Order: sequence, then structure tokens, then C-alpha cells
Amino acid sequence: MDILQAAILGIVEGVTEYLPVSSTGHLLLTMKLMNLGQTASTKDATEAYAICIQAGAILAVAGLYFRRLRGIAEGLIGRNPEGLRLGINVITAFLPAVIAGLTLEKWIKKHLFGGGEMGLWPVVAAWLVGGLAILFIEWKRRKSNGQNRSTKSLSELTWKMALLIGTVQILAMWPGVSRSLATILGGLWAGLSLTAAVEFSFLLGLLTLSAATALDTLKYGGDILSIYGWQAPLTGMVTAMVSAALAVKWLVSYLQKHPLSVFGYYRIALAIVVAGFLIWPR
Repeated sequence: MDILQAAILGIVEGVTEYLPVSSTGHLLLTMKLMNLGQTASTKDATEAYAICIQAGAILAVAGLYFRRLRGIAEGLIGRNPEGLRLGINVITAFLPAVIAGLTLEKWIKKHLFGGGEMGLWPVVAAWLVGGLAILFIEWKRRKSNGQNRSTKSLSELTWKMALLIGTVQILAMWPGVSRSLATILGGLWAGLSLTAAVEFSFLLGLLTLSAATALDTLKYGGDILSIYGWQAPLTGMVTAMVSAALAVKWLVSYLQKHPLSVFGYYRIALAIVVAGFLIWPR
């Protein structure tokens, strides 16, 4: 992996991490196109590298939502009741992913990741199904004409709603589903407004991604450094941080005036294009 490849992976990670399009799916596709991690000796290190550069995306959102995080921290030491409530809800939503991750991680990496026995097909299927789900939900929202639409703010979020969102997040363990998509749709299902669902998805992502990054760094940090050195991971994290900050700001601004439909169309189009390349005889 050269510096340019590391930067490309960082940009892909940062742009797609918080958009409902699946960063994992895009990284697996990008690594396939650049022929990275396609051998047994580099597979684990490359997949871990793709997870570890999430640290850049985590720092970006931590900076953008510092006020929320400070409120949670103050709540944990008894100085901010609303922050404490939000912090408890984030932790509650995080727990289902912990249980599922410890149970299913090895099976998922063996069978569903791009270097597994099924190649990119699980990712393509997830892109397609996720895209159709977005379009269906937006159709339902238009059909309701504002009636029965999710309207609750983060301050109205209960632990039961948070648990529902966290349970839906488990679906994102299937590469290509998108953690952001699962948690945003989970938030809408729980009754949050679109703005609140997106913000809670960001906050939950900080905890979920931090745990995944720390775990893979502990497991494969030595392999990453021995195979790729320190420059490639650092480049990936920096480019991921910058691109994630820009992507999050754009997403928040975009969703204030537009529905999620564009991401549904994008996922479906991407699934069709990649499926075509996979089927096309070489």
C-alpha cells in the first residue's frame, strides 16, 4: 500500500462512514479494485486497517458534536441531567451490537466480507435491499402526508427507543447494510424526527466505531505496522478525518431540505453496476 492508496481509502472511509451507503462495502470494493488484501498473508491486516482508520472519522464527529459530548460527560458526573439521560441512551443502544459482535464476528468475516468465499455478493445484496428499504420508507412518509410522522427530539428519547435503535444496528454487521442507515431508520421507527435520528446515529457511531477500532487495533495493530508501516495508517486517518467532517456537515445541511431518497437510488445503481462487473465474463 503506497501513500496514494492509503489516502484514497481514508477519503472513501470518511465520506461514506456517516452517509447511509455503507463505508465497509465501499472500502471492500475499493480494496478489491486496488488489489489490496487479496492474499492470505495480508487479508486480516488490510481489513483491520480499514477499521482502524475509522479513528479519523471518529475524531471528526467528536469535534463537530463536542458540545453534546461535553453534556454527556457532565451528566456522568452528575452536573447535567439531560446529558446523563442521553449518555445512558447511547450506552443502551450500544449493548446489542456488543453481544452480537462477540457472537458473530468470526462467522461474518469468514462468510460475508469481500475476501471471503462469497466475494462481494453479500455487499451487493445489502446495497440493493438497503436502497429499496430507503425508497419504501420515503414513499410511506410521503403517503402519510405529514400524519403519523416521526417528530420526537433527542430529549424525548427513552431507553426503550434507544434499545430498539441498537437492536436494528445489529443488521449493519452484514457488510453493505450501513451502520448509519440502520440506526437512522431505527431512529425513525422509534419515533424520532429525521434530524434527531441522524444526530443520534452520529453519537451512537462514536461509541460503536471507537470500540471496533480499539478492538482491531489491539488484535492487528502489530500486523498493520509490520506490513504497511506507520505512514499509511496515519495518512488514512488524517484524510478520513477531513473528509468525514465535510461529509457530516453536508449531510446535516442536505437532510434539512431533502429526503433520504437520493441514497436509495445511489445504492440500487451501485448494486446493479457492481453486480454487472461480477457477472461479466473476464
